[in-house]
Amino acid sequence: MRLILFQPDIPQNTGTLLRLAACFGLPVDVIEPCGFVFGGPPMRRAGMDYLDQVDLARHMSWSAYQALPHAGRLIVLSTKGETLLTEARFDSEDRLLLGRESAGVPQEVADAAAFRVRIPLRANARSLNVAIAGAIAVSEALRQTNGFQRLGCS
Repeated sequence: MRLILFQPDIPQNTGTLLRLAACFGLPVDVIEPCGFVFGGPPMRRAGMDYLDQVDLARHMSWSAYQALPHAGRLIVLSTKGETLLTEARFDSEDRLLLGRESAGVPQEVADAAAFRVRIPLRANARSLNVAIAGAIAVSEALRQTNGFQRLGCS
């Protein structure tokens, strides 16, 4: 399983998600451009000393990322997702993509997904913070695939 950050806007969210990935042993792909200086003080503050523990690959664009061979399905987390997280069935090779905080993902990225997942929220709630949404989705995907045990998490 991999975590993918598509053109992240907020360095603190990126640092938090990289820390999440380090704690769970998940590799991360960051698809640029980012809306901040990657690795700058705000991102490092949020990621703390965990950032050096992340298996991280940076890609200059969506097309550069797409040009590489990938295992597993691409699953996009989106407020417009057709599949509720509670109904999604994950596989250990899945690639979970989180969009930009300000704009989500463009249609071309959404169309590349095997399916789009939405976290169920109360009717009057628009969305969660991207780092919180990522933590919820990653946790559910790892739970379903016995990923916590497989990754040696205790």
